[in-house]
Amino acid sequence: MLKRCTACLVLFLFLFTLSAAAQESVDLDTISKIRYEGFRNSKIMEIASGLIDGVGGRLTGSPNMKRANDWTRDKLKEFGLENSHLEPWSPFGRGWANEYVNVRMVAPDTAALIAYAKAWTPGTDGVVRGQVVRVNIRTPQDIARYKGKLAGKIVLFGDDPEVKPSVEPLTTRYTDKSLAEINQYQIPSERNDQRIREFQRRARQQRQLNKFFEDEKVLAVIDHSGGEIGGGTVFVQSGGSYKAGEGTNVSQLTMATEHWNRIARLLRAKQNVELELNVKSNFYDDAASQYNTIAEIPGTDKKDEVVMLGAHLDSWHTGTGATDNGAGSIVMMEAVRILKAIGVKPRRTIRIGLWSGEEQGLLGSQWYVSQHFGSRPPSTDPERKGDPSVNRRENGQMTTKPEQQKVSVYFNVDNGTGKIRGIYLQENAMAAPIFESWMKPFEDLGMNTMTMRNTGGTDHLSFDAVGIPGFQFIQDPVEYDTRTHHSNMDVYDRLQPEDLKQMAVIVASFVYNAAMREKMFPRKPIEKELPPPRRGEDEDADEGSPVTNPAVADRPQRPQTPPEQQQRPNQQRPPE
Repeated sequence: MLKRCTACLVLFLFLFTLSAAAQESVDLDTISKIRYEGFRNSKIMEIASGLIDGVGGRLTGSPNMKRANDWTRDKLKEFGLENSHLEPWSPFGRGWANEYVNVRMVAPDTAALIAYAKAWTPGTDGVVRGQVVRVNIRTPQDIARYKGKLAGKIVLFGDDPEVKPSVEPLTTRYTDKSLAEINQYQIPSERNDQRIREFQRRARQQRQLNKFFEDEKVLAVIDHSGGEIGGGTVFVQSGGSYKAGEGTNVSQLTMATEHWNRIARLLRAKQNVELELNVKSNFYDDAASQYNTIAEIPGTDKKDEVVMLGAHLDSWHTGTGATDNGAGSIVMMEAVRILKAIGVKPRRTIRIGLWSGEEQGLLGSQWYVSQHFGSRPPSTDPERKGDPSVNRRENGQMTTKPEQQKVSVYFNVDNGTGKIRGIYLQENAMAAPIFESWMKPFEDLGMNTMTMRNTGGTDHLSFDAVGIPGFQFIQDPVEYDTRTHHSNMDVYDRLQPEDLKQMAVIVASFVYNAAMREKMFPRKPIEKELPPPRRGEDEDADEGSPVTNPAVADRPQRPQTPPEQQQRPNQQRPPE
């Protein structure tokens, strides 16, 4: 009954606020100028080339990450923004970068194999050769079966993936039906807490597995990227920890599924398989401090108040971080360039933030928010210590700083290269009439959807957690989940120029509207004090859960591909 009443109240507020939409004025003259500049004089692909091709992949802590910080700072200054600077945050840990990987089969046949080093795992100290053994550990008890048998071996690890023909398109866009489904509000439940506990349990088991391979002195561990996609797309993340003192001494690689499967079939046929590996990776112990890129367009009569826009600048290492999240970064940079180019004089200060450390748990934006706006104490549960911080539910009394009251709203882009179709209201019903008015000039561009739903897994959560309205846009999936997300195919060629232009124009308009409106953006109610997370009865029941691949997944899964069109790679990602 309580849930039913809550749902009715949410629906009432949503409908009531929609009726007030006409009260929100929009400066259509300026919107027209934004559209003209963004569509006729776009610089977005020039920005993309400089960042994605020129700098390349941007793993937090790597030399390329600092190059990206410097490049974006200088480019924003070139656009005419003021106070363009790098803001350090710490502590991070160790940096890491891979120079090269060479994997060859040398018996029973010779063949070049596609594989990539997993982040924060060591190289091989030159060319090494070893016999391949198959290891399939489903439970912690299975570990005992392999004890004392793996020294000097190359471990082929994981379940057998099945590669199927792609009967559905790998590239998709939202249909009216799928947008209508997103529009339906889902009442929060305890299911997500259970998914978080399951992920945390598997992460703890994975740390045990890494320790076992170290103790056994294996030569290397090779898993596969899984899924039904194949075709040379390899999804790769990390195998070790970026934290000082928590790394692994074993080289870890992720191999193209088809090549991994060939080795597995040979082993099942009792063939002796030998591989030759040459992996060179570097660790950097001077990476304790990392940086966010910050720049501003100063305001006028309300200059002490701030409208923020941002995206994470960091990426994984096998591609060049084009759709995750070069797209978001270049869209935000193009948005502020457009505003400067047409000479707007915003009432509020417009501030852009390009965050690092997002892939490791929203680290850069969380630090920025905690230093400027507010925070909650982190969980003290020792079982949560090794989990990604995005999964460590903060609890206790929220403390805020004076600046928190001066931030009107934050807008984020981090869902690939697909054009904007709407916006997640993040359960802020008061935002609905505002966004309805702001969206009307862009109905011809396909933006027409709002949903009361929350969406997770990216940097708007850092702002939302301390009571600042933070919003993420609904974007067409394109091939984000099927081809580019955290993969070697996340490169410049996968960007969709027309979609990126549309996104930049819409973001620039939303930011301008927020900077010019008479009142600050309305805030939803927020709990000043959160209770500690509940512990499920199965919290410590590690014994029967399967052990996952060695990668420690980094971030929550976000709603993306329409349910009727989903065809995902078999990646392990933590829940929201």
